[in-house]
Amino acid sequence: MRTSVTTAIYLDKRRSKKDLSYPIKLRVTYQRQQKYYGIGYSLTEEEFEKATSLRPRGIYKDYQLEFAAQEERALDIIAKIEKFTFAEFEKRWKSKRKNPKNVYQAFEAYISDLTKEGRIRTAETYRCSLISLQKFSGRKRLNFSEIHPDWLKEYEKWMLDQDKSISTVGIYLRNLRALFNQAIEKGELDQDFYPFGKHKYQIPQSRNVKKALSLEGIKLIVQYQAEPGSQKARYKDYWLFSYLCNGINIKDMALLRYKNIEDNRITFIREKTKNATRRNQKPIIVAIIPMIQQIIDRWGNKQSKENTFIFPILKEGLSQKEQTAYIKQETKQINKYIRRIGKEVGIKVDITTYSARHSFSTILKRSGASIEFISESLGHTNLTTTERYLDSFEDETRRGFAEKLLDF
Repeated sequence: MRTSVTTAIYLDKRRSKKDLSYPIKLRVTYQRQQKYYGIGYSLTEEEFEKATSLRPRGIYKDYQLEFAAQEERALDIIAKIEKFTFAEFEKRWKSKRKNPKNVYQAFEAYISDLTKEGRIRTAETYRCSLISLQKFSGRKRLNFSEIHPDWLKEYEKWMLDQDKSISTVGIYLRNLRALFNQAIEKGELDQDFYPFGKHKYQIPQSRNVKKALSLEGIKLIVQYQAEPGSQKARYKDYWLFSYLCNGINIKDMALLRYKNIEDNRITFIREKTKNATRRNQKPIIVAIIPMIQQIIDRWGNKQSKENTFIFPILKEGLSQKEQTAYIKQETKQINKYIRRIGKEVGIKVDITTYSARHSFSTILKRSGASIEFISESLGHTNLTTTERYLDSFEDETRRGFAEKLLDF
């Protein structure tokens, strides 16, 4: 770095704004000449003093980190200029700032992309993440460079204090992490600002115990006698169809068409991964056993043309938002009736559509199937995701193994 070029963060008090704040600028000095460059912040004199003190707290600590990041960026540009001139510095400084490193803008842009792609539910989770981060920060603008491991720890604590679950914290922060990765990949953010990972901040992962039913629990549901043609009978069958078809989620089930059936098997690609894994899409293949065929025969659309939906959950011509609303309502109905059935037969685990997927994977594991096979059946792209799905063994099984430790 050239020692003849110096930088500093400067409060430009030549003209105040209506709120009595002054713009914060980067001052660059070279051969006794000084030039100033705005960095997008304005503070009062008192706020600036707090932000540049030895031990700033709260939001002032965030300001100090951002100011340091801006100055570090300037020094990096200066170091790369072979023969320094203000013109060359300004050219690189401005090009570096074409894409504002604003977390909120990144969220809005990605939510817009997701919505255009028809990924409404995913867009909704990103919207929830954005709202949560805005509430926590209490600011109109938040830069990526302002988010550091301690900031994330404070956010996690704040979320838990708001009675939010570890699972929700994980979902929101995985969304934020995805946007960090995008910004780095696009060259909008230096890798040094990445706050996640080993020795930094690690996103908490909850492991929900007993989402999966035992094989005995599945048997009780199968044997439950609902009135033929009733809502309870329909939604019991829909839940069992999900369980038997590799834990298919309700959206994928609703989108199944008769053309997905061929050679006594159902083949489909998960909607959730169609965009994320476009280059390496793995079709999920389900062998049609008698019970699956019986459910299709009972509840499937009678005009079984190739392009007809198998189940009467969706109608042709619906917009993406309308599809999402229909699927959400159908999921709600399935949960409502399968919970009633579960209580009636004495199952103590809370049963939902998620239980069908978890039960499928867990029962396969207990039957001796390899994690690789289960992963392929679920349509996962890596084994780590599959391992999270695999529920713990029943307490009786655990106790049985424990007692064998003293089985002399």
